Amino acid sequence: MIYFDNAATGGQKPASVIGAACAAVRSANANPGRSGHALSVTLAENLLSCRKLLSSFFGGYGFERTVFTKNCTEALNAAVFGFARSAGAPVHVISTVMEHNSVIRPLRCLEREGRIGLTLLPLNEEGTVSPADFARAATRETAAAVFTLASNVTGAAIDPAAVRRALPDRVLIICDGAQACGHIPVDMRAQGIDALCVAGHKGMHGIAGSGLLLFSERFDPAPLLYGGTGSDSANPDMPPFYPDRLEAGTLNYPAAMSLFEGAIYLKEHMQTASSHIREMTQALIEGLREIGGIEVFSRPNPFGIVAFRSKTLPSESFAQELSDRFDIAVRGGLHCAPLMHEALRSGNGLVRASLSEFNTPREVRDFLAAAARIQADSTSF
Repeated sequence: MIYFDNAATGGQKPASVIGAACAAVRSANANPGRSGHALSVTLAENLLSCRKLLSSFFGGYGFERTVFTKNCTEALNAAVFGFARSAGAPVHVISTVMEHNSVIRPLRCLEREGRIGLTLLPLNEEGTVSPADFARAATRETAAAVFTLASNVTGAAIDPAAVRRALPDRVLIICDGAQACGHIPVDMRAQGIDALCVAGHKGMHGIAGSGLLLFSERFDPAPLLYGGTGSDSANPDMPPFYPDRLEAGTLNYPAAMSLFEGAIYLKEHMQTASSHIREMTQALIEGLREIGGIEVFSRPNPFGIVAFRSKTLPSESFAQELSDRFDIAVRGGLHCAPLMHEALRSGNGLVRASLSEFNTPREVRDFLAAAARIQADSTSF
């Protein structure tokens, strides 16, 4: 199989990541930090080392403000709902039409409940949203800007540092890093990010079930989940301190260890991998543009995302043809980002091919040959 669906889940993992997850399942079956026996204590210490590494990797604000989640969706919900609950009175939030439903649905829910006023910024001519757009949308009541670092549909990016400079200092910056983290450097302190939500199983090379929420000292989200933490157990509320306040229930130790190894791997390989992905992405875009009847919606990007549509075949059908006839995995449809497709006027959605550093130029060439064949066959009827 040619696996070009890495924006959904990374199809290949470094050997060190696989080894860490397997070792955790094989010999680390205990509850980290919930008991006093030696194995539980050792696993808790390993998680502490993981938090410290990941906080450093993202320019974060310390291990205690590095919270494990099961994916980026959970991290975004914890950040958005936690922020709104802590705010108390209704506040104004700025977001964009580029967002995944993991951002849009929580924000719409809060808007329906009257807990926030919401402004969604449209696309500009470059297919993204500019810092000036955020500045124009800000009001006295604006308390947060919530936006993606990279579109999961086209790979278009938003610069968080520029948005930070454009907005009043009081406005919190909450970023969806699902498609960007692991592909480009993200430094929360340097870029002014107050909350970063991370998918572990994509560019970070972790296994499914790994995710992160990292946040600054001025961002204090209320808990989304309530339950056991192994600390302050007599308290009928969640503990007042982080990370325990946001980590109810048993942590996914194998997933955390895979993410730990993924970050170590990326510290050595990310720059080379990003360059390789950008080159293949550009080659794929250029090749698709040469196929008559295909329209490309992406520009070269370091995230490996290429979105296109056939003028004669629905996106889901095109994706199915790639799978059934050529054993190529891509994704068709709306990609859980319907507002982005409305803004792009993509009709029934787009085919998205998404590359990783483990894909090869030969696979790109084979993909282009398959796409050309499918397109030609679709116009012959």
